[in-house]
Amino acid sequence: MDPIINFLNDILWGYVLIYGLLAVGVFFTIRLGFVQFVHFPEMFRAVLGSKENDKSGITPFQALCTSLASRVGTGNLAGVAVALYLGGPGALFWMWMVALVGMATAYAESTLAQLYKIKNEDGEYRGGPAFYIAHGLKAPWAGAIFSVCLILAFGLVFNAVQANSIADAFQGAFGFDKLWVGVALAVLTAIVIFGGIRQIARVAELVVPFMAVVYLAVALFVVITHIGEVPGLLGMIVQEAFGLGAATGGIAGALLNGVKRGLFSNEAGMGSAPNIAAVATPSPHHPSSQGFVQALGVFIDTILICTATGLMILLSGVMVPGSELTGTPLTQAAMTVHIGGAGQYFIAIAILFFAFTSIIGNYSYAENAMTFLKIGNRTGLTVLRLAVLGMVVWGAYESVATVFNAADASMGLMATVNLIAIVLLSGTVVKLTKDYAAQRNAGQQPVFHADDYPELSGKIDSAIWTRDNG
Repeated sequence: MDPIINFLNDILWGYVLIYGLLAVGVFFTIRLGFVQFVHFPEMFRAVLGSKENDKSGITPFQALCTSLASRVGTGNLAGVAVALYLGGPGALFWMWMVALVGMATAYAESTLAQLYKIKNEDGEYRGGPAFYIAHGLKAPWAGAIFSVCLILAFGLVFNAVQANSIADAFQGAFGFDKLWVGVALAVLTAIVIFGGIRQIARVAELVVPFMAVVYLAVALFVVITHIGEVPGLLGMIVQEAFGLGAATGGIAGALLNGVKRGLFSNEAGMGSAPNIAAVATPSPHHPSSQGFVQALGVFIDTILICTATGLMILLSGVMVPGSELTGTPLTQAAMTVHIGGAGQYFIAIAILFFAFTSIIGNYSYAENAMTFLKIGNRTGLTVLRLAVLGMVVWGAYESVATVFNAADASMGLMATVNLIAIVLLSGTVVKLTKDYAAQRNAGQQPVFHADDYPELSGKIDSAIWTRDNG
């Protein structure tokens, strides 16, 4: 499989996505009037808004935590280290750029997911790119392709990647056998995912804020203790991003690895987070509200957590020319410099939290895809859950190179399909954004009225958007 996977990666990452992601991000940033900057405060209001009395969905805060559970994983620890190793410090700058324009992309795709969501046979909200591709573009075949890619990528391959990182970290820190780490991880995963999306949302709501705050607190401690070095370090990051310094990767290496690892971490444009965005009951009761929530998720993931990892590595001095340290061992070595022998244990525990929550978050996306393919019944979900557990055990001891390459290929294919769809549906996103802003500027609580969108008749479930529904 390696030659096929490598060929796909060369095409997708060498040509299509390296430019496509940035171009679509810039496109939505400009077309939506720099929505991620102009409406930044709205992101917090949308997350903290009052809970709607609607038992069909989860809260906006639970949706944010579940999407962060998936986003904040190995990409924030091992992935940042890989990007710095291959692309030099300048890669961090390009991760920032991907995140800033990606916030507009994330807003667009999650707004569409909210708009086109449906209720499943249990009366619960489900939706995502497959649904807006099928109903918005009248291309159910493309929605089916996307759903299959989503199940393969997030339900299976990505969970093997996360398990691999946990097993590596625990073997390095505690000497645990990788296979037994995988088995223990599968047991923990089973306890959560067999409870369905609501159970996943409840766990994420508790675990994600805790792990993010603790990790950022340690990073803040490191930055404060090295505050004199920070201005010079930031200057070096910008210089090397454009190949003006003694860059390890040059501008091409910094750009490629920054964009690649940035997307792997924040997932903007990939079509993953919209799956949980669709499950939420938005507050205010308007599709754009969940767009703002998921744009904030990209900001937290990359601008805060990835930057924290990057600065801790660069301030440690362990990344020197000729060093073979990369991935999790590089992050662990950096932390050991900052907080002593406890550093490698801290990173191992952090990876356990980050990667485990990614596994359960990724599964929730796959469950949505099963609904679209009309195989989301009890039997279908049981098969999916058992397959996820199998991949967790397999990923714990499989070669990291093979796993990462397969993840990149499946992610690239998904992102390509999704980017095309959201650009084709961009006119609807523009209208929704203007509608939301106009109501907010008039001092009103934004509410979506399906009657104002006659062009969507027959494409969306208008009953969902009736205020007294649920």
